[in-house]
Amino acid sequence: QVQLVESGGGLVQSGGSLRLSCAASKLTITLFEMGWFRQAPGKEREFVASISRSGESTAYADSVKGRFTISRDNAKNMMYLQMNSLRPEDTAVYYCAGRWVGASQYTYWGQGTQVTVSS
Repeated sequence: QVQLVESGGGLVQSGGSLRLSCAASKLTITLFEMGWFRQAPGKEREFVASISRSGESTAYADSVKGRFTISRDNAKNMMYLQMNSLRPEDTAVYYCAGRWVGASQYTYWGQGTQVTVSS
């Protein structure tokens, strides 16, 4: 069974940093475009960032642009999200996801990791 497992969440003060990791098992992430999403309490899940198979192309939500950096290490079957200058509004459960190239939907999802930013 394909698994994506997030880690690295936690409680951090406003202005602080966290690095999220996404580990893949029974799935070679080189086959997939990968992304990060988040869902805050009472809100819809929203796109955060995505990265192409090679890692050369990335995209970010306007709300995180310039503060978050998505990256991947295909040799380690890992993806990362470096989050700097965190704000209370970044508080959410963060999910990693993978989709086949050209697909409109993400097929594989992790269970999520909680990020809480205190003011």
